[in-house]
Amino acid sequence: MTNSTIAYDPAPTAEQDAVPAPPEGAANRRSRGPGARGRIRSLLKHLALILTGGVMIYPLLWMLASSLRPNDIIFREPGILLETFESANYTDGWTALSSPFSVYLFNSAVVVLGCIVGNLVSCSMAAYAFARLEFRFKKPAFALMLLTIMLPFHVVIVPQYIMFSQIGWVNTFWPLIVPKLLATDAFFVFLMVQFIRGIPRDMDEAARIDGAGHARIFGQIILPMMVPALATTTIFTFIWTWNDFFSALIYLTDPNMFTVPVALRAFVDATGESSWGSLFAMSIVSLLPVFIAFLVGQKFLVKGIATTGIK
Repeated sequence: MTNSTIAYDPAPTAEQDAVPAPPEGAANRRSRGPGARGRIRSLLKHLALILTGGVMIYPLLWMLASSLRPNDIIFREPGILLETFESANYTDGWTALSSPFSVYLFNSAVVVLGCIVGNLVSCSMAAYAFARLEFRFKKPAFALMLLTIMLPFHVVIVPQYIMFSQIGWVNTFWPLIVPKLLATDAFFVFLMVQFIRGIPRDMDEAARIDGAGHARIFGQIILPMMVPALATTTIFTFIWTWNDFFSALIYLTDPNMFTVPVALRAFVDATGESSWGSLFAMSIVSLLPVFIAFLVGQKFLVKGIATTGIK
């Protein structure tokens, strides 16, 4: 029987474990270098964003400054610094047309409210049908609905005008509101369909087991969970309808029925002198509701777009 020897390595000493430390200056350069470069890149990005934002907001600031200048120096001053303060543009612009500007604000508010209600009701119901119901020709109907997004509005304006003229709706608000009650805005239908598809069907099945029909499922389960999509629809409808000039110009002929965009066009005289100061002043007034709506609903707008899968 032979004795086997087992090799034994002694424990490493402290001198063997020690790793040569880099020079103090090099370690500090490595620790501070990437951080400093990152801060410089972040600073440059912020400067670029500030410059870009300044370029984009400059026309608005110039319009605000021009609304406080006399007409004879508006286009001679490209800057936004005021040398004179002409607040009379607001008082004159408010009463410059055949009716006070509050009449046009009220007309736009009526049209906007009707369009918002129409889109919320009709588009949400159409979206529920496409997302939850099963019926014949569902996929072709959905594809046809999406194709209408690419259809220019000017293609259908002539037959629509003829139809509304025969009904007797020209020079009324009905041609601007009634189409919204028929889910004609395919973009909002698609947005809500994408949102409803993200809601688990287990909730529908549980409600159906309890005896709920489609009306209760839609009204008590789906609709309360669609708040972000409904808020997004409300904000977009408000902005697009408030700024709609072409449709109101086609259907509204009575000056007392004008909406805000058409009333602003009345300040520009093609044959005589235009009241630019009053025009810019009332433009600022007309922009305030849009800014307020966007600021109030910004959180819902971002959440609604993010949760519907639209990039």
